[in-house]
Amino acid sequence: MSGIVGLFDLQGLRDFDCALVREMNESQRHRGPDDGKLHLAPGLALGHRRLSVIDIAAGQQPLLNEDGSVALVFDGEIYNFQALASELAALGHVFRTGGNAEVIVRAWEAWGEACVGHFRGMFAFALWDRARQTLFLARDRLGVKPLYYAALGDGSVIFGSELKALMRHPGFGRKLDSRAVEEFFAFGYVPDPRTIFLAAWKLPPGHTLSIRRGGPLPVPREYWDLRFSLDNPIGFEEAAAEFSGRLREAVRLRLTAEAPLGALLTGDTDSSAVFAAMAGLSEKPVDTCSITFGDSGSREAALADTVARLYHGNHFNGTARSDDFDLVDTLSGLYDEPFADSAAMPFYRLCELARKRMTVALSGVGGDEILAGHRRYRMHLAGERLRAVLPAGVRQPIFGLLGGLYSAAGWAPRLFRGRAVFQAFAKNTVEAYFHSVSLLRDDMRRRLFSVSFRRDLAGYEAIEVFRRHIRRAQTSDPLALVQYLDIKTSLAGFVNTRVDRASMAHSLEVRAPLIDHMLVEWLAALPSAFKRRGREGRLLLKKAMEAQLPRNVLHQSGRPSAVPFNRWLRGPLKGRVREIILGDTLAATGIFDTGYLQHLVDTHLLGVRDHGTSLWALLTFEAFLRHTAPTVSST
Repeated sequence: MSGIVGLFDLQGLRDFDCALVREMNESQRHRGPDDGKLHLAPGLALGHRRLSVIDIAAGQQPLLNEDGSVALVFDGEIYNFQALASELAALGHVFRTGGNAEVIVRAWEAWGEACVGHFRGMFAFALWDRARQTLFLARDRLGVKPLYYAALGDGSVIFGSELKALMRHPGFGRKLDSRAVEEFFAFGYVPDPRTIFLAAWKLPPGHTLSIRRGGPLPVPREYWDLRFSLDNPIGFEEAAAEFSGRLREAVRLRLTAEAPLGALLTGDTDSSAVFAAMAGLSEKPVDTCSITFGDSGSREAALADTVARLYHGNHFNGTARSDDFDLVDTLSGLYDEPFADSAAMPFYRLCELARKRMTVALSGVGGDEILAGHRRYRMHLAGERLRAVLPAGVRQPIFGLLGGLYSAAGWAPRLFRGRAVFQAFAKNTVEAYFHSVSLLRDDMRRRLFSVSFRRDLAGYEAIEVFRRHIRRAQTSDPLALVQYLDIKTSLAGFVNTRVDRASMAHSLEVRAPLIDHMLVEWLAALPSAFKRRGREGRLLLKKAMEAQLPRNVLHQSGRPSAVPFNRWLRGPLKGRVREIILGDTLAATGIFDTGYLQHLVDTHLLGVRDHGTSLWALLTFEAFLRHTAPTVSST
């Protein structure tokens, strides 16, 4: 695990400033505190910060082949590197190290750009091939590891694991992308491939970027996509048994490390299943960590302790302060973009705690998406059944009217309580799901933004992110469709971003067996009925683990919010909410309608409406502005 940076001259062979490259590299020191090296050549500069996990003695980067014609900087792990090394050795390639980075170099020599199809793991890398005059960038299939890039006005391309590395370059522009702002207030993060800055892009998951000197900057090329075929004829019992074996294999591949290794055991079903598989493969007790955030999460802590004792784990539960809201500022400097995820706070503290005991930790991240565990799927599927029965010409006027008239709707059945529910039933499939995941709904964002900012948007709406992906989904199955959307958007942009930044801030490597791409592909071929029925998701995992985990761990009710931010906003943060949201920083951008900001604050603090999520997004956006000092620009 590490941080990578680089500069590349598209047209010539200029020499890059060594001090600048070093500064960009050092900005990511937290990603790799063990070593930091540079490689400079005419028209090229590569930097690497290393966290030593595998081949500690000889795994330094940048890594060059024998004649120096190929140079690599790499972040991540190739879990099948040993099998690939044997395959490449049989083809005549000679290895000088025992690490997984050299496998990438040899695979490039053997297969060129097709090498990425052979890798099983999490990775973001940049490889320079002098003979081909080509810089090759690649990112793993599910977006576990990040990679940012930008083309500068002087004809150079810069890239890095985090935006902060790009921001150290004096030629990098900090103009805000208006469309990214619209997307942030819809999703709570900026989805790939956009970044908050007009000048920079994220390389999307499952894509490569092959840049040849002398040519223009090309568009990224997709090398992998997930297809929900749902056509595996296997029975449910047999599938559960096979899932157990596949999970065990995915965990086994992630146990290779020369550094202390453990598990993040948070008491939920997914992390418990991963830990149980890990304990069954380990010769000695596994170190585990969980954390309780203030006075919440006691149930999860108790469940984590139960599972740890069941498998004789060396378990430690920590407690974060209930007034840890100053962490918002810390995280804004960590993420480099606005990021409205309250769960990022306890996860940051969990990684801080875990790093005291381990350098590598396995996690259950990704289960909500690949195993259909999200509670919102239940409501969406109910809406889909209604949409199948009632044509749009009937639904839209009825439920649109009910949504507009809604106040408390105490008279309605529980399923139909809530203005957002009525509004969702009036919409089509994609609009309804977008409505359900939106941080601020369409009508709220229109009121939030100023007239001039809406003019900058020129009619652009964040739902276009979903529409872009839905055109390539290759399925009409209601559950598979929203799983595909989540895997393409929130898994990479929200979940994996949270995990990567919080863990790497503490130089902790987190590995996620549940989003092993081969396991994900196998699950995508199974019928949706194997994953969710009615109120219950994760059906396959629960069946597979029923003899290995307690029932109360497998069949949990909905988890509470990790951070009591609604209580904070009406309590200890009350004064700060007014000061920050109604202060100069947000107003000076010209993005917001200050009257609507006043309305959000007043109605929330008086208890008239619950605008906690909206206010949290505004607080994180304000913190981002203070840390980065961007400028606003039209698209």
